[in-house]
Order: sequence, then C-alpha cells, then structure tokens
Amino acid sequence: MTAKLSADDLTLIRGETCLFQGLGFALNSGELLLLEGQNGSGKTSLMRAIAGLLSLESGEIRWNDIPVDRQRQDFHGALVWMAHRTGLKGDLTLVENLRFEGVLRPQSTVDPDVVYERLGISRLKTLPLRSLSAGQQRRVALARMLLADVPLWLMDEPFTNLDRDGRKLVVQLVEEHLEAGGMCVMAAHQDVVIKAKINRVGL
Repeated sequence: MTAKLSADDLTLIRGETCLFQGLGFALNSGELLLLEGQNGSGKTSLMRAIAGLLSLESGEIRWNDIPVDRQRQDFHGALVWMAHRTGLKGDLTLVENLRFEGVLRPQSTVDPDVVYERLGISRLKTLPLRSLSAGQQRRVALARMLLADVPLWLMDEPFTNLDRDGRKLVVQLVEEHLEAGGMCVMAAHQDVVIKAKINRVGL
C-alpha cells in the first residue's frame, strides 16, 4: 500500500552541521509520526522541511506518492501546522485571527463556539491575542487545527506552555483526529503516550 505521506533519503545540513542523512519515513491514515530527540537535534528543521520551509540537500517528500514539490499548493491545503510560535496576529482578536485563517484552507462544519468552549477560550474571544498568556495562545492555535478540515496535522512541541489539563487535552484531540482517519506528525522531546499506531523517527 502506498503511504499517504512518505520520504526517502532525506539529508539536511545547517551551517557546518548535518542534522540528518539518509532519513526516510512513511505515514498513513490513522497514524502518528513521532519525531524524537533532544532540543537542537533537528526535529523542527525536519518539520519545516516537510512543510516546504527548508530546502533539503537530498531526498524527496511525497504526498499520495507524488513529490510535494510538484503539488505544493495542494499539499499546503491538506495540512495545518502548530509551530513554536503561533503565527497569529497580536493585534487581532481570537475570532478575527481564526476567520482570517479560515480562508487559507478548507474548514470544518463544526460550530466554532463549540470548539472555543471545549478549549476553554470562549471568554477570550474579544481580546487581542497579545493580551493572552502563552498557554492561552497555544489553545487558540489548537482551535485553528480543529476548525480546519484537513487530514494532516503538523505539531511542533505541542505541549509547550500548557498545564497538565492542557497536555491531556492535546492527547485527546490527536487521538480523535487519528481515529477519524487523520494523520499527525509530532515533534516532542518528552515521552508521548497516544493510543494509535506510532511510527518513530529518532533524531
């Protein structure tokens, strides 16, 4: 069976450091690709390369067995990314940010207010993003993922700045996404326990 997302012989050099060489992976619906390693090992760089934000020295990333470089727009429309920085606009409110994001990719039919309530951010809807705590902004980034109707989630250290309940919620959301046939690429330096098939890449 052809993997939905796959890669072969990936090599990336930053400065004088080779972050990874000859790396490959395969990911199908309902699976988690877990990028493991200490800070600075190359997890974020690999995720940025998957998203097309970094050029590789060698290798190829494929979506539905077609090189991503030949279908960049379609591939970007099939993913949503939760990075270290939320990428949201500090002067816009939570709702304004998510409405703007909504034009960038297909959107779910779920009621946004239901998502806000589940994430505990309903009372923050009229506040500018810059007035929210780091943890609250991470929850807004989670709302962006839940409101997007896309199969592929990219999550770079998604537990950062979240309390225990927030970390537990992330696990639940990822498990639900995978159970529904979605896929997730996650970078984490701590142990991750998720009920799903996990493909591990050590960096």
